[in-house]
Amino acid sequence: MNGSSVTPYVRTRLSFMMFLQYAIWGAWLPILYPFLMGHRGFSLDQTGMCLMAGAVGALAGPFIAGQLADRSFATEKLLAVSHLIGAVLVYFLTTAADFNTFLVLSFLYGLVYAPTLALTNSISFANLPNRDRDFAPVRLWGTIGWIAAGIFVGQVLYRFHTPSGEGVTPDAIAAAQNAGRVVAFQVSAVLGVIMAVYCLTLPHTPPAKSAKERTAWLEALGEVRKQPLVTLFLIAVPISMIHQFYFVFTAGFVSEIQNAANSENANAFAKTVNEVLGVGGGGLMTIGQMTEIAVLALMPFLALTFSRKTLLLTGIAAYALRMALFAYAPELPFVLMGVALHGLCFGCFIFVAFMIVDSQASPLTHSAWHSSRMRPSCRSSSWASRCTACASAASSSSPS
Repeated sequence: MNGSSVTPYVRTRLSFMMFLQYAIWGAWLPILYPFLMGHRGFSLDQTGMCLMAGAVGALAGPFIAGQLADRSFATEKLLAVSHLIGAVLVYFLTTAADFNTFLVLSFLYGLVYAPTLALTNSISFANLPNRDRDFAPVRLWGTIGWIAAGIFVGQVLYRFHTPSGEGVTPDAIAAAQNAGRVVAFQVSAVLGVIMAVYCLTLPHTPPAKSAKERTAWLEALGEVRKQPLVTLFLIAVPISMIHQFYFVFTAGFVSEIQNAANSENANAFAKTVNEVLGVGGGGLMTIGQMTEIAVLALMPFLALTFSRKTLLLTGIAAYALRMALFAYAPELPFVLMGVALHGLCFGCFIFVAFMIVDSQASPLTHSAWHSSRMRPSCRSSSWASRCTACASAASSSSPS
């Protein structure tokens, strides 16, 4: 079976599934932090709590969804229900003006959305003859969806929520863009409904039928004693914390450095980026997704040429180098290099980790293992969100 080829029809169907899956997320995640701080008026502590709530909700969600997908429901139907509920929740986020309501909705959204990331992988693995060769080109379209949604939201902000003309102050521009960021959640809700309907047309991926006396997640916990799964599980915790710090603060960090650059060419480049990619969605962070596309496109070759251990170490080294560049070389050229390293960070660690899980876990617990691998990721993301808010508050309150 590994020598057979996936049909163009199945590849196209799975690719569009990935496109929608990550467009739903990419529409709002890059703008969440400035939306809460700049438009809702939440404090740093409240913003960190909202970011943490989504991760806490994702702690239970993957295990529950993994159990259902492995034992009770066809994966594509579980995906449809999850995305429909998620679309409703993300739409209500547009009307949640107070902290407590937004906090609860964030928790619920994390509960239903986080499992879908692993379930889409499970559907792909179940319908691809050779995971090492075929999965990367399919998953590539998830990154394309993320970029497309981010650019669309950025263009809406740039063209309809960025006032211009004489007398328009920077504060007025920022306020208009912050208010306009609500469109990101609306776009995500529409995409969620489309995804829910589309999931019902995906290839049927039935649940496993055997060993009903034991739950899939308990079996997955039993398998964690095996190598390399236990090592991978433990490494995912600090890496996920670093990942969360990156997505929370990089957009503002890069923007401040770029705006402060004295180079005329740098300013012209920043203007060009805004005109092409829009504003408000992370701007130059899109370079990271573009390099991610390049790495994923090369993954079939890389997976056959290098060992998975080598690829994982490359990803970890890229995480360390990126943060070192941000910390010790905060000039625009070096920061851009750090953003570009996102491709290696994601492709060589997170993507390869999913491949290792699928090849090492038993077929009965694939969905539960994909989800349980995300569990430490979500927990460490919640810690990182809280630490980020605390660190920012301490920094802003320290004497200059």
